[in-house]
Amino acid sequence: MRKLYVIGIGAGDPDQVTMQAVKAMRQVEVFFVIGKGDDKSELVDVRTAILTEHMDRPYRVVEITDPPRDRTPADYQGVVEDWHDRRSALLEAAFAEAEGIGGILVWGDPSLYDSTLRMIERVLERGAEKFDYEVIPGITSAQALAARHRMVLHRIGEPVHITTGRRLRETGLRESALVMLDGECSFTEVPGDDVHIWWGAYLGMPDETLIEGPLRAVEARIVEERARLRAAKGWIMDIYLLRRDRPGNGSVRPVSVGGGR
Repeated sequence: MRKLYVIGIGAGDPDQVTMQAVKAMRQVEVFFVIGKGDDKSELVDVRTAILTEHMDRPYRVVEITDPPRDRTPADYQGVVEDWHDRRSALLEAAFAEAEGIGGILVWGDPSLYDSTLRMIERVLERGAEKFDYEVIPGITSAQALAARHRMVLHRIGEPVHITTGRRLRETGLRESALVMLDGECSFTEVPGDDVHIWWGAYLGMPDETLIEGPLRAVEARIVEERARLRAAKGWIMDIYLLRRDRPGNGSVRPVSVGGGR
């Protein structure tokens, strides 16, 4: 393989694929796809639809089975490092059999809670495979969430904290917090009656679901809806923003719930 494109393809809506991404995709001769199992075959279907819509040349798809890992480990860092090692070894074997220009399509953008770039660097560090690679940015789920809720992620002159559900439980809510990878509904453990939440699942997909409102008023609804969606599909991708109301500011928007697109 001479060159590899790592291409961000947005949060799920095929229209979020940028022109830069389309131009890069049309250079690719073989795409590498790390599968997530039968329950998440819909994710592969979305990638296939994007390729069908935008590719103007013949190409191959090499599917790689994602190795399993412990989702509730005592040593989180160590388990993830081992997982990345095994994933990178599978990619390395696939790269070794490919010729020409390769491509990997990444949900959202490769820079945010995605391991693709780390795995590619591990492959190159081992030295058996040598190739150039280029990263094409994509629309993140954070941007998609903000757009669908028509809101700004931070207040004027203030930061926004991007974190995970696990870290939210450990550190608590300090400023506006954008929370990803939360399989345990950690927002239910945030204390106080002054917190607002903007939640979204399957952003950009036909089953997109949005809920917004004061946290204490809507948290049970989110937990219930999230469980229902996950049971129906076998998987879920969701993200949310938490923010405390300013002291003395009772002017929050009313609860809103939306499902589908």
